[in-house]
Amino acid sequence: MPDAADLRRLFDRWEQVWHEGRFDLVPSCVAPLYIRHDEAGSRVVTRDAYAAELTKLKADRPDVRILVYDHALHGNAAWYRFTMRWTDRVSGETRCRAGMQSYRIADGLLAETWVMLQPPGSAWSDPVAQESWTSAPPKQAT
Repeated sequence: MPDAADLRRLFDRWEQVWHEGRFDLVPSCVAPLYIRHDEAGSRVVTRDAYAAELTKLKADRPDVRILVYDHALHGNAAWYRFTMRWTDRVSGETRCRAGMQSYRIADGLLAETWVMLQPPGSAWSDPVAQESWTSAPPKQAT
């Protein structure tokens, strides 16, 4: 079972894949067979097939950002509460979707994920996101 530092390093690399297009890091993040449960249903994808999906998403949404508001990393699991934000390439308008995602980690790699997304246009009301996916959530005014 990975410790918290191992999980932070894994998700720091995963953030680089998403935000910097570092698709060369996918093999160090994703298991050879990755089980995904999302709006399209449940499916198993190879890491290469998933890297191709991410490459296409990044080509369609070059400025996509995953804004994380809080998370937990523990044992062989992690979860995130986030808003995905990007600029529509046709209209130039900002688009967003709020979501929650949980992960199962096996052998130090992302092995399975469950993604729940709110309708297009949704966003969490938090005024500030975390600095990075693994940093502490910002202090909220009470």
